[in-house]
Amino acid sequence: MSQLFRTTVIGSMPRPPFVIDLFQSGSRIGDNDAAWQRRMDDAVRYCIHLQEQAGIDIVSDGEWRRETYVDVIAELCHGFQWIERELFGYHQVVTEPLTPRQPGVIAGEARFLKQNTDRRVKVALPSPYLIGQRMWEPGYSETAYPTREAFCEAVVPVLREELLAIRDMGVDVIQLDEPHLCILVDPEVRATFEDPDREMRNAVDWINQIVDGIDGVELSVHLCRRNWGRQGWGAAGGYEAILNHISRLEVDQLMLEFSIPVAGDMAILAELPPQVQIGLGCVDVRFPEVETPETIAQRVETAIEHIGPERLTLNPDCGFAPGKDHEVPLDESYEKLKSLSAAAGLLRERHA
Repeated sequence: MSQLFRTTVIGSMPRPPFVIDLFQSGSRIGDNDAAWQRRMDDAVRYCIHLQEQAGIDIVSDGEWRRETYVDVIAELCHGFQWIERELFGYHQVVTEPLTPRQPGVIAGEARFLKQNTDRRVKVALPSPYLIGQRMWEPGYSETAYPTREAFCEAVVPVLREELLAIRDMGVDVIQLDEPHLCILVDPEVRATFEDPDREMRNAVDWINQIVDGIDGVELSVHLCRRNWGRQGWGAAGGYEAILNHISRLEVDQLMLEFSIPVAGDMAILAELPPQVQIGLGCVDVRFPEVETPETIAQRVETAIEHIGPERLTLNPDCGFAPGKDHEVPLDESYEKLKSLSAAAGLLRERHA
């Protein structure tokens, strides 16, 4: 029964001012010293133990060593430059062909995580399509890669190599984050693309290339409608519009958000491939209200009307803080994780 309704986080946890100050004073691959690294290690241990105390079964390191969940690719590779853009603000974009910078840096996160908990552990990677949407910019990137697709294809072997290194550290779950595929649930977003089906095919194909033939670890894809903190979400619509494409993902688990009102009907769960496990987003990450364990359990009960409970993992809709500047209090996230854990306890009692 301990595996029924197991709980996890998506990846990121809000970074307190101490961690943000650490970023401003150095980085793990740039200017730092042994004392800086010791302080960051202590911060990450705190984040791990916070999840343990909340009762979470599969924990992450909160992604506290990363400034954002996307830009970590620029720690693996040279070829990026910071520029100011209207849509994503001050952000890194590819301006030169990718060359190795520090392969294994995310695998190093995995090693530290494994060494500092007795729980099952998860590590997340950004997907090629996500990286391409955020980090290929017309007017800057064409000299390195003539098209966004060419850049995404160049990222695939880099991510596969890192995924294998993470797997070899003995982690339990590796999650690929793919919000830009999921926002195509929104007809207004789809209308901005000349061929949205091609976008979706490419996003799925690139993930499948990364995970092809890999065993020894649970592979997951996280799909969400962007997390803009207190501003809400960036796309609205049920999963029907992307169902045929996400059903082709050759992974063990799909992590879907369902706590927000724009996520659509949970009946869609019955249409997903029966061998695929579901990470059920049943806790809001964007707004301050802490849902009660009973509210969360009721959401899960709705899902059980469509698929068996043995297929479900319970998690928040998204990472609590995909970037270091997300202004969500850490204590708020802790209370939400406690409610999630308590809801899992209620459900285990009911479905034992």
